[in-house]
Amino acid sequence: MQAKQMKNYIAESRPVYNAKASISSASDIADELKEMQGLNKEHFVAVYLDSSNRVLKKETISIGTLNQSMVHPREVYAPAFKTDGIASIIVAHNHPSGVCEPSREDIVVTKRLHEAGKILGIELLDHIIIVKDGFVSLKDLEHL
Repeated sequence: MQAKQMKNYIAESRPVYNAKASISSASDIADELKEMQGLNKEHFVAVYLDSSNRVLKKETISIGTLNQSMVHPREVYAPAFKTDGIASIIVAHNHPSGVCEPSREDIVVTKRLHEAGKILGIELLDHIIIVKDGFVSLKDLEHL
């Protein structure tokens, strides 16, 4: 009998979702989530990053109606505890209306997520609103 050859496999303890360079700006996240530009319902997505700001995981947290998506901190942060190496998150949602300006509810949700992240030790880096022709960062607008 011929002995089977074993291939050498190197297992990563934290597989990288997207092996490109680390996320360094709101435009990097907007590029990562460009598929959200044409959606006709509001989608709320969390992007989970390691300590080098590399994307480890993306998850759709909720899909709402034309102009609303319900979000609670427990749904946003729960996936972070199921994946090793999550250091921070960036959240994003789209506005199918095309209006890039954050609503009062967008600002309230951002502040709640930011406070929850401080308690849990997983920093919320930004909240991005994506529309067909662009995006806006709530951090850049100083709502974070």
